Amino acid sequence: MEYRKLTPEEERIIVHKGTEIPFTGEYEDNYRKGTYYCRRCNTPLYKSESKFDARCGWPSFDDEIEGAVKRIQDADGIRTEIQCNNCGAHLGHVFLGEGFTPKNVRHCVNSISLVFMPEE
Repeated sequence: MEYRKLTPEEERIIVHKGTEIPFTGEYEDNYRKGTYYCRRCNTPLYKSESKFDARCGWPSFDDEIEGAVKRIQDADGIRTEIQCNNCGAHLGHVFLGEGFTPKNVRHCVNSISLVFMPEE
């Protein structure tokens, strides 16, 4: 499978499971209608309707596009990593039971792992 060429910073986060500095990502405050895609393979991951403001410093979503995101227990046994189900790109982590939305789920995603395409 052919993937998009990544910058060194994109590779640090997407391939090597890094984290961008909070409150610096390009999509943290984006609330336009549209779809968020995997920066590495262009798979649709999240719809704008599932984005909410968790005031955590990263884009937060309470739902993913069905089958687009996989969950993997971190080695620390505490957190659960989320990856693109198509290419394995690191997206961030998922948290349960925080009460931010009725779905009670927060996908905390690095902006750099995403590409946003607005609705036309």
